[in-house]
Amino acid sequence: MGVILATSRSFSDGELDLVARAEAAGHEIVRGPAHHDLAELTPLLATAEGWIAGTGPVTDEHLAAAPQLRIVARYGVGTEAVDIAAAERRGIPVTNTPGANADAVADHAVGLMLAALRFIPDGDRRVRDGDWSVRRGRELGAATVGIVGFGRIGQGVARRLSGFGCTVLAADPYLPAERITELGATPVDLDELFRAADLITLHAPGGQTLVDAARLGGIRPGAIVVNTARPDLVDEDAVAAALRDGRLGAYAADTLAGDTAASASPLLAADLAERVTVTPHLGAQTTQAVDNMGSLSLDDVLSVLAGRAPAHPVSSRP
Repeated sequence: MGVILATSRSFSDGELDLVARAEAAGHEIVRGPAHHDLAELTPLLATAEGWIAGTGPVTDEHLAAAPQLRIVARYGVGTEAVDIAAAERRGIPVTNTPGANADAVADHAVGLMLAALRFIPDGDRRVRDGDWSVRRGRELGAATVGIVGFGRIGQGVARRLSGFGCTVLAADPYLPAERITELGATPVDLDELFRAADLITLHAPGGQTLVDAARLGGIRPGAIVVNTARPDLVDEDAVAAALRDGRLGAYAADTLAGDTAASASPLLAADLAERVTVTPHLGAQTTQAVDNMGSLSLDDVLSVLAGRAPAHPVSSRP
């Protein structure tokens, strides 16, 4: 029986029994820590033929500890934590699960927009303290929303916003302007989007800082930023400063730099609590998304272990 290492916390935690599916194909699922600590993973990697990897790093050192490894299947879309080039040198394909959680994350992004516009988390906190005073919010339909990154999730957000009647702008250097228009948004460049939008929602890949002091200096007064993508897209110190001086009206995110170790984030300061909403990576955590990510990642592992090509390979080359 071949060993498949699973280091995603939510693998097979939905309605589908993916562990049973793997066993029916003649393989055993072995669980490992999602943070991918090398010392903890080394004995598990020693026998693993497939790896369904969570959000932790997958380095050349991890791969060196896995002499029998034949595939790394990223449970999710982002692969920036995976040394894909190192895997390619070792002849190990890397896959991901494109589109598996797009609807879930798009839903969550719109939920965070509404939470920020209508002060929902702050209202809940104040009522629990006996304060029923009213803060006047803004309607989503009256906003110009700028979508940064117009892939599957960004397009899903645009479809949802069409029901609210928003003006939707989109910036994506990889998508032709005419295609953005066909999909219901007005194509603009990134700097124009930051200047024109009342609400900016981030759906770009990590590895770049898009929200910095310079761009925040040119936003509309009281604009809102929503981040359900990657923490490194945002300069958190610059965001905290913009919230304090009133340029930025609110910030809502599903991630922070350092994530579970982010207790020192400037965005968690007590004086910003009324205008900052943070959720603990809830974006992809729906039953449907968990089943989709688990199924796609396991299917690719089973394909490779059976001698077939995976359906969703990714490459280090553009």
